[in-house]
Amino acid sequence: MAQPDEDLPDDFEVRRAEYYEKLNKPRDAKVFIAQLQSEMRAELGALDTKLPKLPWVTISGKHRNRAIKFTEPEPQKEPKNLRRLKKAIRKKWGTVALIDILKEAALRTGMFKALAPVGTREAIDEAKLLERLLLIAYAYGTNSGISSVAAGEHGHSEEELRYTARCYLTAVGLKPAGVEIANATFAAHQETVWGQGTTTVASDSTHFKAWDRNIFTEWRSRYGGRGVLVYWHIEKGSMAIHRQLLNCTASEVAAAIEGVMRHATTMQAEGNYVDSHGIGFGLTRLLGYDLLPRIKQINKVKLYRPGREDEDTYERLADAMTRPIRWDVIENNYDQLIKYATAIRVGTASTEAILRRFTRTASHPVYQAMLEVGKAQKTIFVARYLRDRDLQREIQEGLNVVESWNGANDIIFFGKSGELSSNRRDQQELSVLALHLLQTALVFVNTLMIQDMLADLEWADVLTDEDKRALTPLFWMHIQPSGEVRLNMGAASRLAVPAPQEPDPEPEPAAA
Repeated sequence: MAQPDEDLPDDFEVRRAEYYEKLNKPRDAKVFIAQLQSEMRAELGALDTKLPKLPWVTISGKHRNRAIKFTEPEPQKEPKNLRRLKKAIRKKWGTVALIDILKEAALRTGMFKALAPVGTREAIDEAKLLERLLLIAYAYGTNSGISSVAAGEHGHSEEELRYTARCYLTAVGLKPAGVEIANATFAAHQETVWGQGTTTVASDSTHFKAWDRNIFTEWRSRYGGRGVLVYWHIEKGSMAIHRQLLNCTASEVAAAIEGVMRHATTMQAEGNYVDSHGIGFGLTRLLGYDLLPRIKQINKVKLYRPGREDEDTYERLADAMTRPIRWDVIENNYDQLIKYATAIRVGTASTEAILRRFTRTASHPVYQAMLEVGKAQKTIFVARYLRDRDLQREIQEGLNVVESWNGANDIIFFGKSGELSSNRRDQQELSVLALHLLQTALVFVNTLMIQDMLADLEWADVLTDEDKRALTPLFWMHIQPSGEVRLNMGAASRLAVPAPQEPDPEPEPAAA
């Protein structure tokens, strides 16, 4: 059986100082431990002091084994001005076909430049090639299939589209296309509209039904059927920076970490809103970014003590506190912890591989040390989370972005009732990548539409701070996702020229 140590980088001993610096970690384990202890004491002290004035949380032994009693913040409703803005966009540009959204993104970003032919090159006119790639991406991304798309009004036969798909459509080529659109969106962002660039992403999985005649589709009672998972990383402005096709039994903690490490966009991800926790706290602390979970059953959470000398320090938190952290375990394995974090950072091993090997040998000392780091970091987070209503709302809103993204999945991936109908893993991957492309194209074009609309004097100073807080380019009330596919590259962009407006009626003559 493979051992966790096999994943370590071969050059760690030679480049030790460089790797410690890359992770921004001190060389001395005692310094690392002192930092953790200092943060624990500061956050626990702040919670203990503020607890009597926090109406949404109480800590008491009267709750039996669930010392923490916590009330979630109320969901915030969409401001009315944003509904007006969406209606104004639909009025200005009319209903836009999803294929035109994709076309607009392709013309503005050159997203297909990474798609190179496989095998012997056969020259295809550049303009025709772009049209075919758009149609193929639409066929895969909507799950409607090439046969259905070929019946549309565009001048390309089913045979031509299938041939081009075989020659050009690869996961290696499609992945950079999504990155290209994301980067174009970040570059186009106007700070006056969206505020400063965010450094936090929200991540969660979506279950897709799939044919079960292959080794990847799995039955899970949690999802009520057979299928696969797609794990998304969505930045707070609703742009997906990464996606992964997973088996239903894959570790979502590993997927969350992998997306932050490997997204390849220009965004600097420093925080991650998730619905998972546990060992993820230890790994993310070592990797240098914040895990910001919505913790289920928070009333059962236990807070760890920084040390035995703190036994009676936090009087109001006593009912929710348990034993001290085993700092000696962390100190004795600190260098190995850095080695494993380095393996994930530089890509010599995936997070999934490391976690699976550790769980097979749960007594591994480095695994135990990682758990202790996680307990300390989780205590820091929970103490902050319980007293900070703004943080609670921030995490809630971040995860709502993922839920909205999943809502868009249902609209866009409409073909075959949203079921992945291929038994081939590579074809499933292409469908997911093309769906990602359509979603990112929608967010990109909506971003441009919103900015164009808000530049109009009519909308000057209309949006309040509350409107801007809730403003998102992920909406689709103006989109026509299905129907006959019509593609005319020669026609003027519908997004560059507003839809014709009905002339205002002549005013009634004033009464004599």
